[in-house]
Amino acid sequence: MLILDEPTEGIQPSIIDQIGDTLKKLKVEGLNHNYAEEVQHAISALKSEGNLAILLVEQYVDFCREIADRFYAMDRGVVTISGPIATLTDEVVKKHLQV
Repeated sequence: MLILDEPTEGIQPSIIDQIGDTLKKLKVEGLNHNYAEEVQHAISALKSEGNLAILLVEQYVDFCREIADRFYAMDRGVVTISGPIATLTDEVVKKHLQV
């Protein structure tokens, strides 16, 4: 599992696109690099079960729409809405995510 906490924070738009492209590639291909033995073992276990899981914490909704399969919106530590990313409409964003 790859955990990312707001990877687009303070980053210029062209770099955000590169981050997005990399995450899409990781989601499909998993990790194919040489790491320490324990890490390789963990990655092999993940790959044998399927593709790499990515947990993305992000406020940039359009970035999430490009990358994610599912979404979860939280308020004060409680999930208020979740579902397939296709259901993250502008109306849902306005109702649940805007301050």
